[in-house]
Amino acid sequence: MSVPAKDVTRRTGYVLNNRFVLNKPASFLIILLLLLSGCRESSFDSNLEQNVDDASLLRLSAQGGFVLPAIPEENPISDAKITLGRHLFYDTRLSGNETQSCESCHEQALAFTDGKALPQGSMGHTLVLNSQTLTNVAYNGSYTWWNPILIRMEDQLFIPMTGDDPVELGINDANTQAVLQRFRDDDNYQSLFSQAFPDDSDPFSLVNVNFALASFTRSLISDRSAFDKGEMSESARRGEALFFSEKMECFHCHNGFNFSSSTVTENTRFPERVFFNNGLYNLNSNGSYPDAIQGKFKVTNDWNDMGAFRPPTLRNIELTAPYMHDGSIATLGEVLDMYAAGGRNIESGEFSGDGRLNPFKSDFVSGFEMTPEEKQDLLNFLFSLTDNEFITDPRFSNPFPSELSE
Repeated sequence: MSVPAKDVTRRTGYVLNNRFVLNKPASFLIILLLLLSGCRESSFDSNLEQNVDDASLLRLSAQGGFVLPAIPEENPISDAKITLGRHLFYDTRLSGNETQSCESCHEQALAFTDGKALPQGSMGHTLVLNSQTLTNVAYNGSYTWWNPILIRMEDQLFIPMTGDDPVELGINDANTQAVLQRFRDDDNYQSLFSQAFPDDSDPFSLVNVNFALASFTRSLISDRSAFDKGEMSESARRGEALFFSEKMECFHCHNGFNFSSSTVTENTRFPERVFFNNGLYNLNSNGSYPDAIQGKFKVTNDWNDMGAFRPPTLRNIELTAPYMHDGSIATLGEVLDMYAAGGRNIESGEFSGDGRLNPFKSDFVSGFEMTPEEKQDLLNFLFSLTDNEFITDPRFSNPFPSELSE
């Protein structure tokens, strides 16, 4: 029997003390909490790192305690592919008109977002959705904000490379060979491609570009925050308790070690891919969202999916403003205010409507009372998920002189 999306996380569980806890009746939960309370230190008692054979650049810290991400058989990961993908990620020659790279919308210092409400593609088209963080993208159960069909990173990557509505990097049938020739003519790329794909007589193909980019983005693991290291302030610990409380309901949509309801690891057999309406819009008082950003509804045409979007990871959330799928909320404090209100009420303008009354809104977005002190505690908990090592890690940095990446 299928479970409605809004019920999935109630039946699954949440993160507590950096561990995943299955929901239990209250009487059993009290016992479980007591058992777990003495185990926190054991999460940080090893100096070992996990990695994959032939891919030492993909590393999991001992502090974070993550499980390795799922890696498709058709694209086994390797250091050579990660290195090639890193170069391609930062190279403007990958766009049809040589004006943009992947980094144009995904900057390391901003946890691989761009700081804009809406990004622009290489031909000047404004995209309708906010640039998502690439933090721990390897663990996503689905890709893009709303599409339940895109469950493989390799499939998603072709969209920014070759999509035409809107144009992002602008690779198309007319210029694909010219784009590939730019790399074929470069001595450094001759070496990088041959090392990454040693069995190919001609490794310069768009599929191999895709595979290398996927390998690099899979290596973008963020698991060294203050939360992971057990170095949280007292205020952040109070915020953690609020986050996992039934009062605020945050953990229902942002659970698991990646603080996202759709998380897939190498051990996942039956992934859950959930999408929620959080009451951001309510056009015409019938639950509608703006035409270009209707969420999962755009795939299913089911009104129960109107405005349903995938909860993003909250890791590095401090760095990824502005927020929401359309970048329409400027600060994290305003995000908390919206959830406290049980949705957003837009009183005038093109998108006016009371999202608090949206009939398709998740039951988890019911509103709550929050004192200024509680708000700051909750913010400090979210700030504890910032991984400063991740945004300065040379494994993920731009390998080029500035003129090649601007």
